[in-house]
Amino acid sequence: MQNIKKERMALEQNAPHTVGEQSIRLPVPIFLRNSASVVGTKEAQGPLGEMFDVKGGDDMFGAKTWEAAESAMQKKALQLAVKKAGLQMTDIRYVFAGDLLGQSIASSFGLEQFERPHFGLYGACSTSGLSLMLAAMVIGGGFADCAACVTSSHFASAEKEFRFPLAYGNQRPLSASWTVTGSAAFVLTGPGKIDVDGSEPCIHARAQITALTPGRIVDSGLKDSMNMGGCMAAAAADTIFHHLQDFDRKPQDYDRIITGDLGMVGRQALIDLLKQKGYDISQNHMDCGIEIFDGKTQDTHAGGSGCGCAAVVLSACILKQIEEKKWKRVLFVPTGALLSKTSFNEGQNVPGIAHGVVLEGVY
Repeated sequence: MQNIKKERMALEQNAPHTVGEQSIRLPVPIFLRNSASVVGTKEAQGPLGEMFDVKGGDDMFGAKTWEAAESAMQKKALQLAVKKAGLQMTDIRYVFAGDLLGQSIASSFGLEQFERPHFGLYGACSTSGLSLMLAAMVIGGGFADCAACVTSSHFASAEKEFRFPLAYGNQRPLSASWTVTGSAAFVLTGPGKIDVDGSEPCIHARAQITALTPGRIVDSGLKDSMNMGGCMAAAAADTIFHHLQDFDRKPQDYDRIITGDLGMVGRQALIDLLKQKGYDISQNHMDCGIEIFDGKTQDTHAGGSGCGCAAVVLSACILKQIEEKKWKRVLFVPTGALLSKTSFNEGQNVPGIAHGVVLEGVY
């Protein structure tokens, strides 16, 4: 891999902030100061179970409804992330948050008590990337010193919202993914909070965000809500392709190119689509939906999905690899399927979107 520090310094000298067709080079690195993850019982039993900060004893989290349980996860994740960052809630200038429920009620009901300026977001399962992207741009533009990003999903609330009531007991096709019960929160700060003159950081940061590639809405013509990976694969391929083109990079310039929740079906489709465009990511691609569950022992079919999927894997696993200097640079690309009950019942296609965030180690 190239000498990332020298490359970054060279690129930042008099470089424009917009790059290529749709990417952004941040004027200053944005530091991901700390994060926290909260998951349900099935996720705690998976391969990454020991890495999560909080594991629920059940999936209700002390609430009376599935929706309230999701709000409780968001509340806990944000409180813990701010505490781990060594900050107070009043230090958070803005909160960027979203979920899968109608009107994003998990976020609005879960975070209202903190009384922080709130940006409600909807990017479906790509919301973790969307929130990180917008928060990084706000801080990079000098409009805030510190911001938080929060997202969540819950298996039961998502089934109720998009598919069938749990009591119905419907069979799931092998292409279906399992919505992750989980929430993650991230605290971002600008360079004024971190010493970046080459010495050790005076305040710990898990990683830094150096570049962004906002995704486009891509409709591949699929209508099957039980094959989310297939519906989102084209959007992931489009974002990764334009990112590599915009920055004139190769897949090998990244230790990992990480998608959010394509699962087994979507992963293969992504690899095939990018090979058609001249890029082979098969050797360094990773999908959060595949990593979070054990496909052999847990009945999750194609893998995990939901806003919480990419978010909790990023917090618990990906940042740990960067923090420990096992990975120097990754491209994080959470993916979202932009459907609703209304669009599905009207027979509309399921378009997708994916947002690319470059995460690098703090050296």
